[in-house]
Amino acid sequence: MEVILIENVDNLGARGQIVKVADGYGRNHLLPKKLAIAATPQNRKWVEQQRQKFLKQEAQEKSQAEELARLLEGLRLVFTRKAGEQGTLFGSVTTLDIAEQLASQGYNIDRRKIHLSNPLKTIGEHEVPIRLHREVTAKIKVAVEAEGQAEAQAEQPAKAEASTTPAEPPKESQNA
Repeated sequence: MEVILIENVDNLGARGQIVKVADGYGRNHLLPKKLAIAATPQNRKWVEQQRQKFLKQEAQEKSQAEELARLLEGLRLVFTRKAGEQGTLFGSVTTLDIAEQLASQGYNIDRRKIHLSNPLKTIGEHEVPIRLHREVTAKIKVAVEAEGQAEAQAEQPAKAEASTTPAEPPKESQNA
């Protein structure tokens, strides 16, 4: 089945391109989601007329993505999570967490554009790529810190003092 792409589709093609796809993929995914239209002679003529519009729109989207990439390059996000002694997190930092923190700072970026091979599960600083456009990728720094490092250090002397005082023997309950 031949279709004309209306939107850019990853691993398939760019807007305005005529591509050959499996019948099921075209009918069940591309056409219902308005990502493509059938490649009829009438639609082919329409695409030729719209090609200049597509090129202008593509250039505008790319320039906006480049501008956003410049803004994001110096950005550093900090996450605080519970962690074990070896520096591994009990949870993780996911693309959804990163997208939410970016949104709270005024950057509305879809979480699907944030490319993490696996969720972040270790303490430290990580570089995370964000694919803003098929030709533009920005990289932000994500720092993951352990929760309560200062609190744990303050509690250690208090625990040492508590261990020097004698402990009371457990009281036996009389349930008869």
